[in-house]
Amino acid sequence: MSRRAAIAGPPDQRISLFNVPGIHCAGCISKLESGLVREQSIVDARVNFGLKRLRITHGSALSDTALREAIGRLGFEAERVTDDELVNIPDERKGLLRALAVAAFASMNVMLLSVSVWVGAEGSTRDLFHWLSALIALPAISYSGRPFFRSAWTAVRRWQTNMDVPVSVGIILSAAYSLYETIVGGPHAYFDGALTLIFFLLAGRYLDASMRRRAHDSVIALQKQRPTKALVLSPDGLSHWRPTDELAPGMRIIVAAGERSAADGIVVEGASNIDRSLVTGESLPVRAKAGDEILAGMLNLDGALTVRITASGKDTALAEIGRLMEAASQGRSRYVRIADRAARIYAPFVHSLAALAFLGWLVAGAGIHQAIMVAVSVLIITCPCALGLAVPVAQVVAVGSLARRGIVVKDDSALERLAEADIAIFDKTGTLTLGRPELVELPSLAPEAAAALLTLARSTRHPLGAALADAMEDGDAGYLAASAITEVAGLGVEGRFGDRRARLGRPDWLGLDVSEISDDTLLRTAFMLEPAAPVLLTFRDRIRPEALATLQSLAELGMESRILSGDRSQTVTALAEALDIQGLAELTPAEKAETIHVLAERGRKPLMIGDGLNDGPALRQAHVSIAPAAASDVGQSAADLLFLGESLMPVARAVRAARRTMRLVRQNLVIAIAYNLLAIPLALAGLVTPLIAAIAMSCSSIVVVCNSLRLRSAAS
Repeated sequence: MSRRAAIAGPPDQRISLFNVPGIHCAGCISKLESGLVREQSIVDARVNFGLKRLRITHGSALSDTALREAIGRLGFEAERVTDDELVNIPDERKGLLRALAVAAFASMNVMLLSVSVWVGAEGSTRDLFHWLSALIALPAISYSGRPFFRSAWTAVRRWQTNMDVPVSVGIILSAAYSLYETIVGGPHAYFDGALTLIFFLLAGRYLDASMRRRAHDSVIALQKQRPTKALVLSPDGLSHWRPTDELAPGMRIIVAAGERSAADGIVVEGASNIDRSLVTGESLPVRAKAGDEILAGMLNLDGALTVRITASGKDTALAEIGRLMEAASQGRSRYVRIADRAARIYAPFVHSLAALAFLGWLVAGAGIHQAIMVAVSVLIITCPCALGLAVPVAQVVAVGSLARRGIVVKDDSALERLAEADIAIFDKTGTLTLGRPELVELPSLAPEAAAALLTLARSTRHPLGAALADAMEDGDAGYLAASAITEVAGLGVEGRFGDRRARLGRPDWLGLDVSEISDDTLLRTAFMLEPAAPVLLTFRDRIRPEALATLQSLAELGMESRILSGDRSQTVTALAEALDIQGLAELTPAEKAETIHVLAERGRKPLMIGDGLNDGPALRQAHVSIAPAAASDVGQSAADLLFLGESLMPVARAVRAARRTMRLVRQNLVIAIAYNLLAIPLALAGLVTPLIAAIAMSCSSIVVVCNSLRLRSAAS
């Protein structure tokens, strides 16, 4: 089926895409996906959380206006977009960071003022401190609490609830009651508690926004891999530049040395070495000649090619990788985190409890003032500070600890998903190996020959030339003046040094027969300086340090390991045997993602470790993913975690730290729940004043924070 047919769907159905900026949690996803399918003529609805994009499959008669109205009835605003349009997500991080800074500044100052009250300030001094606290806190609460107030109002307006509703009610009532106490000269005010809660919850919201922005950046990075213009060859033999979105099948384009192909096509003229690593992950350049296929994004290394286009724009393999990444991230977006699961139960429970307390005391004959005070005490003592801090504080401490050990956590749910992972899937090139060829051994050469070799190596763009030059930099070889150096398309580089000719390139070009060499894992080139005989130079992609130890550590944690690679079968088989694990080779990006999908359908939770654009769909499809910091832009953006340095051991270290973090998160949740089970009956019985409720709420939060601080050594 063609891509256009897939987008259009059956004749009586079509697919519409919308940007929905108001999506910020699993509850939003559930409301949209479950609410829309109840609408007439809507067949399916899927949310991409990272891109804030909603994909609706619906009857062809349903207009965009009707779809926007259906989305609006669920409390969300939406904007129609096309399938190939870059996602325009407003960057929330600056606004959230400003709100976080205001909350931090205000809470610290109000706490300083509160200390004076707690240690015994009375009368006019206490009232003055309360008024100063109010002047600082009320504007700060109004400004910093807007993300929660807007979310809560949207839910309440639609007769729905979410975690922001009890948070907002608790903040507003605490601030209102504190202001009342300040006006009447009462002894109690709770501005500091409201500000502290806002500060910690904003920290979690900022992490959410950062994760979504990185998902958006991965789409941008993917688009940048395709040239914006191509040199089109007209039937009359003339050539002219045209934008890539004007390319069409049947056209002929010229791909010069050093350029990436702007479309998928068949080579009709010329021959060259092609770097396919962007699409397949294979480190060794492949020879392309007339009749061979070349895909968009592949790099032409040395010779000009004339290519007849077979697919362009949205129909290229590069565009398909982007669609695979988006489809995979939709699956991940439906993952429900611990905090979201707790919120679904906690919010309606707290609302009902406070209402019952108010009504119960009224029925029992108490006055409205006393009934309100009991309800406020219930709301304050059950204000989800400890519950709200249980996950983010533990994550923040663990993330900081991992960062000190060279592991960067990008997604606020990554540690939870990493702790659940039960099988590790490794890419080969750039992941289990370093992804760059290294010279096995430099043969003994005369000083003049070594200098000529270094000069030729530095004059070519070929990866083996660069690796050879790097290997020789620390040696004694210098440069040798050349009268002429030319690149011979598809063969190598040639130069003249005085009256002597030198060549660096394919072994058969220099008269060497390597067909009988059985080791297919080696990369080979040859060098000759006349009249000496040619010498063979061999290269190998070195295994990452501690790769075997990492696999053993993962096995001790109960995790199986496998290799999924787009590289050649011989090299993958050799590496799999060396590391004693299973491996699959010559896989396309779609086949990698499909393999991950099949594992997930069987109940497994795969951890994908990869580095290239060709790994992007698999990194997104996996339950959780890790990439080296030296990965491609797309690989870095698609992964949930990054590790620094050449060693692979941070992968096992991150899994161990994630599991420890989740154990402490569960402990925090138990602490929060136990606190509520103990405190709620006392509040309902009227035995807890708002001041005691605020102190108890703060104490429960302090216990959770102190327990989380044990994670400072989580990465060890």
